[in-house]
Amino acid sequence: MPRALITGITGQDGSYLAELLLSKGYEVHGLIRRASTFNTDRIEHLYVDPHDANARLLLHYGDLSSLEQISNLIYNVQPGEVYHLGAQSHVQVSFDMPEYTGSITALGTTRLLDAIRRSGVKTRFYQASSSEMFGTAPPPQDETVPFQPQSPYAAAKLYSHWMTRNYRDGYRLFACSGILFNHESPRRGETFVTRKVTRAVARIVAGLQDKLYLGNLDAKRDWGYAPEYVEAMWSILQQERPDDFVIGTGDSHSVREFVQETFAYVGLDWERYVAFDPRYLRPNEVPDLRADPSKAKARLGWSPRVTFKELVRIMVDADMEACGLEPLGEGRRALEGKFDAWHDWEHSVSIPLKYQLRRSPAAPGSSRWLVGSGS
Repeated sequence: MPRALITGITGQDGSYLAELLLSKGYEVHGLIRRASTFNTDRIEHLYVDPHDANARLLLHYGDLSSLEQISNLIYNVQPGEVYHLGAQSHVQVSFDMPEYTGSITALGTTRLLDAIRRSGVKTRFYQASSSEMFGTAPPPQDETVPFQPQSPYAAAKLYSHWMTRNYRDGYRLFACSGILFNHESPRRGETFVTRKVTRAVARIVAGLQDKLYLGNLDAKRDWGYAPEYVEAMWSILQQERPDDFVIGTGDSHSVREFVQETFAYVGLDWERYVAFDPRYLRPNEVPDLRADPSKAKARLGWSPRVTFKELVRIMVDADMEACGLEPLGEGRRALEGKFDAWHDWEHSVSIPLKYQLRRSPAAPGSSRWLVGSGS
């Protein structure tokens, strides 16, 4: 049975990747930080008691700031594949916490790579690089475009990207980077602009919110659907030789366009509800990110299937469902026929939503999840 380790397993991408790998017969191990509160909502629906002999999802306490913990985990799990998704991943927050962002997002990658090198474990390593590394470089951006990072987050990701290449070239590790452009879903964090918008629209329709405050509406991003991007991650590690790949749709839209499309879907005039707040402006703005995914299409056979409009509808329908409203249904229909059995509306949207909304104190994140938790 193939065995994989995922850092950041409780995040958007980590939860979808866990679903995908479990559907492919993997034993999946996840790294989770010890804290007084838990954030396992996105994977609660995958729970199987670890005492069950058939359990294939196992979580371990650890932290990317600790080389000792990471080294022990690599030795004990002996993963055939490592997907490094864990990071401080919010661009705006990185301006407020640049040192922490560097320690976790940049040096965390180095700790993990060095633990693999020192352990001698034969594994394949995936680094979650980011389109933010391109910064002000003119679009379209492919693997050959020089990086011009414009935030502490982007600089930290660029450090991780180059360290991955250094360990690949210097120590012959099977180490790859996926330079992923923006990818969204109903599991996107509520402080990220796309989810902030779709959640606000659902709450406005439900009568729970009156205004939506945003910053720069002119920034353009290449937005895709996150479950497709974790399929690309897996494909990258199945290649004969390690390499780096740009993953994106090749099409960019402004924040304003995203807002317009979202409000129009539910029949509302966005200008009645959206207000400007300068606190959401970044010290350095990135005007336009748009992928050239030609290499991924040619080498991986990967192409996006969910369109920009379909992405908006999927997210709005999910947020309407979360508010107790009847979704309009176009988002659900958009998923039909696009994925194998591992991803559909019922199992990947509706059921996880029920767990997230339940939030009972004894359920998500309790010690029953964890291997060696002492209980």
